[in-house]
Amino acid sequence: MIRVEHLQKNFGQLHALKDVTLEVNKGEIVSLIGPSGSGKSTLLRCIHGLEKPDKGKIYMNDELMDPQNKEKYREQRNHMGFVFQHFNLFPHMTVLDNLNLAQTEVLGRSKEDATKKSLELLKRVGLQEKKDSYPNNLSGGQKQRVAIARALCMDPDMMLFDEPTSALDPEMIKEVLEVMKDLGKQGMTMIVVTHEMGFARKVGSRVVFLDHGEIIEDAPSEEFFSNPKSDRAKDFLSKVFYE
Repeated sequence: MIRVEHLQKNFGQLHALKDVTLEVNKGEIVSLIGPSGSGKSTLLRCIHGLEKPDKGKIYMNDELMDPQNKEKYREQRNHMGFVFQHFNLFPHMTVLDNLNLAQTEVLGRSKEDATKKSLELLKRVGLQEKKDSYPNNLSGGQKQRVAIARALCMDPDMMLFDEPTSALDPEMIKEVLEVMKDLGKQGMTMIVVTHEMGFARKVGSRVVFLDHGEIIEDAPSEEFFSNPKSDRAKDFLSKVFYE
């Protein structure tokens, strides 16, 4: 579904991504893990087009994602839902209006059809009763579930999550991970930047471990956690799992 070839991205003197090549197949749940500053979020943002790579190519369903071909590029990006760390909800709009906006403005749906879709998805994430609330009246976990529902309103073929639980209190993390787990069970292709090792191990199908802008290991989840191959991955896991 997504193929990344020899991607490079620099921020001044910082080499955020160094010759990264990656494939994600339909139905996979790929967890991008690694220390802070390893390039995980930069890779995710390059895939979605929020950052422009300095070198390399990205393909969706074997078709090049070329920003110069603006109409095609916009259509390709619309097939990817993106969930941010800090929700990015419009505070002056109700939950329902947050979900309706892109449907009517980008997809051209009628308000009636958009509202029907929004209510279906709010029910799916357990927040239908919050449709008339404003974001400031929601908990962090509820905001993130609304953000997931908003992304799903666009009927994406795949979902990209950029540390979706890192801004949440510990008690609220589980409710967001449960929604993501359910998405995976329904066959949604997902790339997840996460520090939640339990999710990466139990729900993810693959782990891609990055460090200093490079992919150090790419392996099935259980294999990575039970038998990491590289010394760097072994060192990382010894620090995140306290015994």
